[in-house]
Amino acid sequence: MKNFNLEEVREKYKNNRDVISLFSGAMGLDIGLGKAGLNVVIGQDFEPSCVETMKANGHNVLGGDIREIKPETLLELTGLHVGEPFMICGGPPCQPFSTAGKRLGINDPRGSLFMDFIRMIDYIRPRFFVMENVKGIVSSPLKHVSTEERVKDEPEQKPGTVLDVILSEFNKLGYKTVYGILDAVNYGVPQFRERFVLIGSRDNEDIFLPIPTHFQTHQNPDYRWKTVGEAIKDLENNPGEYTPLSGDRKKYLHMVPEGGNWRDLPEEVIPIAMGGAYESGGGKVGFYRRLSYKQPSPTITTSPAQKATMLCHPRQDRPLSIKEYARIQQFPDDWKFTGTISAQYRQIGNAVPVGLAEAIGRAIISTANRTSTIETKRFRGTSVHNRIKNAMELGGNSYGD
Repeated sequence: MKNFNLEEVREKYKNNRDVISLFSGAMGLDIGLGKAGLNVVIGQDFEPSCVETMKANGHNVLGGDIREIKPETLLELTGLHVGEPFMICGGPPCQPFSTAGKRLGINDPRGSLFMDFIRMIDYIRPRFFVMENVKGIVSSPLKHVSTEERVKDEPEQKPGTVLDVILSEFNKLGYKTVYGILDAVNYGVPQFRERFVLIGSRDNEDIFLPIPTHFQTHQNPDYRWKTVGEAIKDLENNPGEYTPLSGDRKKYLHMVPEGGNWRDLPEEVIPIAMGGAYESGGGKVGFYRRLSYKQPSPTITTSPAQKATMLCHPRQDRPLSIKEYARIQQFPDDWKFTGTISAQYRQIGNAVPVGLAEAIGRAIISTANRTSTIETKRFRGTSVHNRIKNAMELGGNSYGD
């Protein structure tokens, strides 16, 4: 960047806490960052229903295709300058990564919207960035083009993974990074939901992934995993809108006990209820799946009424409602979702759980404030404390597979 002096920028904007959000969806990530103490000054999304949801909740929004958006426009709309924003955050769609880039394989992020996320960071130069995505990014191999498809004299790409490319691109920008798979249940979310999280620091600060705050076993109930019952039980008599099940599906669901699925149907009924899926492979755990009040929810999908991805009420013969979906993702009760019921389920199902987002925000703020670590001259009980630390990191799967 022209006229970009890092030392001047650090000093001038050291107290800034403004965030630019890209691929914002229904703003689950943004709500959590806000609860942590950050200020999301603008959201962006291509999907019209997401744009309308952001507007309905009073947020500054830039709608449209990010490929056609200039970073200068984001700065103009927010009144911010290059190097001033505290953070850029978002989850660029990466499955499949793309067929858009010429001569790039369909699993190569260099041909995807990921590069527009990079483009924004490269120009705006925020102090930090957060990128979240599907956990498959960690192990997904690059799919290279064939020899015939390559331009003459173009070198053959070396084998590697999608993550290798992503880290390489951020390294080119000069950002220090830390990444891993985080499970939302370990951060007070009543749901098992694993997501890839990558945090970057422009100024080489001591960034870290948030340490788990909730555990399957704990002497204090405030720090145990949260359950479906804690999240939605009070909505039994006032669930709000939901997509009803067809007659046959409702009939078979009625036979499934709380916490069960198709395997709990009477043996003679299973082939009829499952139809063509009965002979297919896989665990098929989503068929006629009924949640349990006593456990965290499975990962919220974008359609709880579909036969293979059912997420049904623990005791009523119906899928979870919009209101219950939002509770499990920890949206505020007064958050407005726009569009059709299908569009609302999709917005909620694609969101980052608020509790996980808040933990990420708090970790970054503590890094910025240099308050994350207690420095000691002498460390007593080293073996005991190391075991606790290791257990916490394993509990959150904090640093990858």
